[in-house]
Formats: sequence, C-alpha cells, structure tokens
Amino acid sequence: MVAAPGGGKGTQGARLAAKFGIQHVSSGEVLRAEARAGTQAGRELVAYQRRGDLVPDEIVFDLLTPVVAAAAAQGGYILDGFPRTLPQALAAADIGRQLDLTLDHAVYLNVPEPVLTERLLARARADDTEDVIRHRLEVFNKTTSPLIDYYRDRGILVEVDGNQPPEAITADILARLDAR
Repeated sequence: MVAAPGGGKGTQGARLAAKFGIQHVSSGEVLRAEARAGTQAGRELVAYQRRGDLVPDEIVFDLLTPVVAAAAAQGGYILDGFPRTLPQALAAADIGRQLDLTLDHAVYLNVPEPVLTERLLARARADDTEDVIRHRLEVFNKTTSPLIDYYRDRGILVEVDGNQPPEAITADILARLDAR
C-alpha cells in the first residue's frame, strides 16, 4: 500500500488483509509500538516522528524485516507504508529475494493534498500538527514519486482514486486486482 500520510493505507490495508485472510503489516504501527516500548530505537524514532521526517532505512529494516518474514511464513501480508522511497524498495527487493518473498502488486491510493491535510488534522494525533503535516506531505511528494514510477515501470502498480468513500476504494482496488 502506497499513499501519502492520511491517504487511507491503514484502512484499505486492513480491509484487504481481512478479505484475503492474510496479515496487515503497518510500518507506522510497528514504528509507533517501538517508540511506546521506549527502546533505544524507539527513542530515536520519536525525534523523527515529531519532525515529520522519514525514519532512517537501517532502523526501519531492522524493525520490519522480522515482522514481514513472520507474516509471509503465515501465508502472506499486506504491507502498508513501506517502502516509501526508491532506495528502500530496491533494498527491500534484495532482502525479499534472500527470504524468497516477492511483491505481487503495489496499490497506490492517489488523494489530493487538501483532502490529506483535512484527514490528518481530523485524526488529532500528537504528531499531526499543521506544520508537521505540511512537511510530511512535502517529504512524501519528493521521495515517493520515483517509487511510484518504479512500480509503474515494473508493471505492478495499481493506482486508485483514494478520494472516494472507503467502501468504494476497496471495491475499486479489488476490481483492478481481479482485472490483472
């Protein structure tokens, strides 16, 4: 699942995971759980989250790789929020080859920025201030465009209008996946 912050990755990831009977792995939830646990990595994460910056790849890979491998061993997964950059995607592909994991589809929820801002402000999380939201969207636009192009070039991108009611988005994703 690829989308800007507030784009609906979590909602759609959970819906698709339930539909297919597989695990939903949210990179954001994994990182927030680590921060709540107060580990060394968790303390580092908090500083990045407060600024709205991306967490360094090394930390993300260390935390996500075992979770994804465990989910794959249990029949599959929907990964939401990772990778967010082309270098992450390339490194994840290398790890995936080592672990015999493949990426079948990359679902991109395309949502206009004003809608994203409205959604993020409405969820009222501590790290969702207007300044942080603006910064997070700038970071997303700068770092994720090459990732979307990469998935498109590989022929695995499924682009969906994410500015619809959640049920319509789910139906649109499923219809596009069935068409493949």
